Amino acid sequence: NQSKEAFEDWTRHDDAQDHFCELDDDTAPDTEYVDLIFNPERYTGYKGPSAWRVWNSIYEENCFKPRSVYRPLNPLTPSRGDDDGEGFYNWLEGLCLEKRVFYRLISGLHTSINIHLCADYLLDEGWGKELWGPNVQEFRRRFDPAEAKGEGTRRLKNLYFLYLIELRALSKVAPYFERAFVNLYTGNIREDLTTKELLLRIFNETRAFPMHFDEKSMFAGHKIEAKILKEEFRLHFKNISRIMDCVGCSKCRLWGKLQTQGLGTALKILFSEKEIKNLPENSPSKGFQLTRQEIVALLNGFSRLSTSIKELHNFRTLLDEHR
Repeated sequence: NQSKEAFEDWTRHDDAQDHFCELDDDTAPDTEYVDLIFNPERYTGYKGPSAWRVWNSIYEENCFKPRSVYRPLNPLTPSRGDDDGEGFYNWLEGLCLEKRVFYRLISGLHTSINIHLCADYLLDEGWGKELWGPNVQEFRRRFDPAEAKGEGTRRLKNLYFLYLIELRALSKVAPYFERAFVNLYTGNIREDLTTKELLLRIFNETRAFPMHFDEKSMFAGHKIEAKILKEEFRLHFKNISRIMDCVGCSKCRLWGKLQTQGLGTALKILFSEKEIKNLPENSPSKGFQLTRQEIVALLNGFSRLSTSIKELHNFRTLLDEHR
């Protein structure tokens, strides 16, 4: 009840702001609030054809891919014998930069989620006492070059690529939060100040990173074509969020949607650089606005990617020990 009262207080605060983008209806009767700390992302047993159909729909419907081009190691497509994916990657290399980036982002997100499941796996349920931990065999099955026919290496590279994209977004959005006007409302003035101070510290860390992704080459062609492609990009990504609603496991759906929205928010930031630079210091701007949901998704999504990379180093150590 205490948490519910806090949510209602936040909603009243948000509604009093001058928003310029559509907000989800927090008062809908089927809305559920979930504490992410008490509901960590981990292996849930949700796998097999049902899970594959969700990811297959995401790739097939949104990655600008013709039906005749098959992704490597996809169990829902006809067997290609010893095909190493050469046809797929020849097709991918023929796409423009933006469409190649889109595919790599989705692949990186898929990889990150798979690493979380391998890192926090249900190893034993003996006598009501659950044992959770890293599953090296499952990790090897998904990412080992030999077992995944070289696909594992590509997937891991795409994870690092996605990490750089979201890291760049955090550094770009800093001016939005640095304004005195922006208040991270919690209902407690001292917590508001502490939360903002911690957030600005994170942004300063991201700015110090020396190898940021340069997004200026994207959507930089003919103005009309770039605008059409950018809108197509946005709509494809929006559809992925809708597909995530079809995930049968509630916890998987929660974390899948959160990380998808986090990536969507990162892209929104990267393509709003001019609007962020021109933000007024003491009032809302019609050019750029972030909702509470977008901020939560952005930070938690980046946290998940950071965790994936940390777990990768852990798996490298474990694999060395198993050799």
